Amino acid sequence: MADDKTPSAESTPAATSEATTPSTPDTEADTAKPAAAKVVAKKAKPPALEDKPFNEFIEQHFIPSLETALKEKGLDDMQLTLDQQPLEVFGVDDGERYWHVKGKWQHGDRQFNIAFTKDDIKSPKLFYFADQGSQPSTIEQFMGDERKITLDLMVHFALRRLNAQKWLARN
Repeated sequence: MADDKTPSAESTPAATSEATTPSTPDTEADTAKPAAAKVVAKKAKPPALEDKPFNEFIEQHFIPSLETALKEKGLDDMQLTLDQQPLEVFGVDDGERYWHVKGKWQHGDRQFNIAFTKDDIKSPKLFYFADQGSQPSTIEQFMGDERKITLDLMVHFALRRLNAQKWLARN
């Protein structure tokens, strides 16, 4: 039983809560440290494969990926090369040399070429093919409507185009 001059029990917890959680510069610095650590811990993103130089991208990434995908489709005797040459299409002689990814199989009886008009994977690309050792006679646009060119899309479009010839599977 307390008299009027003794502080009530309700007023002491407020005083003790201030005493147990003092506001010091150390606690403010501790809350700021994790935010700064997060900024420092964020690493720079490595450049995309597609940003590599043309020859490096084609030889080290596109050709091996396409070869693996073609082997999965059952083409074990595929020979893929990168070469710079004029278009080998009947009736076309513009004198220009283009980079070609050339694929040959069945002892050279079947072949396809993906020609790049510039040494850049984002440049316009052409596709032509031949069967039974004949000379190609038709040039087609390859990946013409694609805004973003990625390794996976290039492999996909090549497989799709070869499948359209029914060279990978019968429909």
